[in-house]
Amino acid sequence: MANDLLSGARADTAATYDASSIQVLEDMEHVRLRPGMYIGGKDDRALHHMVAEIIDNSMDEAVAGHATWIEVELHANGHVSVRDNGRGIPTDPHPKTPDKSALEVIFCTLNAGGKFSGDSYETSGGLHGVGSSVVNALSDHLRVEVARNRELYAMEFSRGVPQGKLAKIGAAPNRRGTAVTFHPDPEIFGSLALKPARLFKMARSKAYLFSGVEIRWKTAIDDGDTPEEATFHFPGGLSDYLNETLGQAATYADAPFSGTVSFEKFGRPGKVEWAINWTPARDGFIQSYCNTVPTPEGGTHEAGFWAAILKGIKAYGELVSNRKASTITREDLITGAGALVSCFIREPEFVGQTKDRLATVEAQRMVENAVRDHFDNWLAADTKSAGAILDFLVLRAEERLRRRQEKETARKSATKRLRLPGKLVDCSATNRAGTELFIVEGDSAGGSAKMARDRKTQALLPLRGKILNVLGAASSKLGSNQEISDLTQALGVGLGSKFNIEDLRYDKIIIMTDADVDGAHIASLLMTFFFTQMRPMIDAGHLYLACPPLFRLTQGAKRVYCLDEAERDAWLEKGLGGKGKIDVSRFKGLGEMDAKDLKDTTMNPETRKLIRVSIDEDEPGETGDLVERLMGKKPEKRFEYIQENARFVEELDV
Repeated sequence: MANDLLSGARADTAATYDASSIQVLEDMEHVRLRPGMYIGGKDDRALHHMVAEIIDNSMDEAVAGHATWIEVELHANGHVSVRDNGRGIPTDPHPKTPDKSALEVIFCTLNAGGKFSGDSYETSGGLHGVGSSVVNALSDHLRVEVARNRELYAMEFSRGVPQGKLAKIGAAPNRRGTAVTFHPDPEIFGSLALKPARLFKMARSKAYLFSGVEIRWKTAIDDGDTPEEATFHFPGGLSDYLNETLGQAATYADAPFSGTVSFEKFGRPGKVEWAINWTPARDGFIQSYCNTVPTPEGGTHEAGFWAAILKGIKAYGELVSNRKASTITREDLITGAGALVSCFIREPEFVGQTKDRLATVEAQRMVENAVRDHFDNWLAADTKSAGAILDFLVLRAEERLRRRQEKETARKSATKRLRLPGKLVDCSATNRAGTELFIVEGDSAGGSAKMARDRKTQALLPLRGKILNVLGAASSKLGSNQEISDLTQALGVGLGSKFNIEDLRYDKIIIMTDADVDGAHIASLLMTFFFTQMRPMIDAGHLYLACPPLFRLTQGAKRVYCLDEAERDAWLEKGLGGKGKIDVSRFKGLGEMDAKDLKDTTMNPETRKLIRVSIDEDEPGETGDLVERLMGKKPEKRFEYIQENARFVEELDV
């Protein structure tokens, strides 16, 4: 009887799964359902990224020589307007859809734009053709005005849907260009609002990145610090930007090493601009851009820039018979350096739609060759600055080598001293470079991980249960907690003000927990611990989250891992390319994964996915506030946050 009922239920289910069950989302629907795929999420950074997408379109017009000014205005009602005096978006019917204007196609269709062929723009920040349409889809109101051919046109949208056809609303004999006004949709972003200070900084940085454009700023929202109006125009470009950033700090060179070189001699359109100086007054930093778009995770243009600087300083050291110059590494260069790099190239390749990292291979060679010649000449012409910089870098290299020797000794002695209940399984490498510590959840996961790891570079520290929530805990309680004591000893560093990043024993600290609610809670507790007690470790980019898959799909000899249900469903729809039925396995925890699964998906650097834990540089205070609300001792703050954000939860794993 039970079997009959079961087979009947299966038959009913199979009967309802037919062609009508396959959901095909229109472009705008898909953007609204999965905004993270296009702008990186629904948080404050994603919200402001929408403005950057529209500004980038105007910047492309300016860089192409068609616009001389861009105006960014934040209105009292939360709308933002971006205007330029460029050519104006085409308003004539699109050849493939004669019933729609080109403007409507651009704002309502993904992968539609004038930047694919390179005929309209030699270099552009937006190449995917999704910027305008994504902003449109995620706005509850968007209005476009175009002054073109002495006529003024307008069209309005709501959540990606046209509210009427493109209309001619009057003559514009003395006006040209595009104006886009939009309001981010509260259904997507909730109570988040655009911030004057952040938009002001964004507008100013764009003016530095292209000296030929004037950026005009206006805001009707008074935050107490941001000017109501301002005009930015910086003929000195990145050199002006770097001088302002360093302020009155002492520097090893009287003036930055800066310049601009065209890529024409390499047979490609575009150019690179840079500025760099060294200072003992602050930690090193680099800000890089491609086609005026920030690339916070760097990429090939950064790699080419540092290669040129490193080779140049070593060559100069050899020229002046300073043998110690040969020991200088890129790590030494970055210490104390303030660097800005901006390149303009045709058809750049980025990692992800948010363009955080440049992947164009040729950019590395072109930037390196362009910067290297000028750096050699600059060092030879300013021997005073060159000598001061070389002496500083040699000292940094000597300090690094000394600490490495101490670290090798410390690693051996520390391993002998450690008698951890969690049984630290250390790696065999004698220095920190390239090493990884996996903090794993429980002994069962630790067993699989031990077999899957690379013994030379990967260490394991299994934790038993959930660590102490350190937010608000007394220092005496921290010191007596065994899990925290084990973790601190394994890392080789102190807590809070006693933390010294130079003593960190591993290059990457990777939190590896189950992909369930308990695993997420453990990861949250660990991140709270690192944020409050070892913040410099996060700032320096040493903390990561592993991304173990939820599903394994097999079809014959074919095997695919999926991070979530959406990825699983996508593979099920298109198939794996193997023979027979697709078998779906769900991993309930890391302990259920065999060593091969764990190695292929989570531990092998060539095939795994990691998430680097970082803090928003523009709004560091917001991270602290969020940690306090979610992890603090006041339940009313957590309840308030849940009330504010519950409607954004798309799936609930119970």
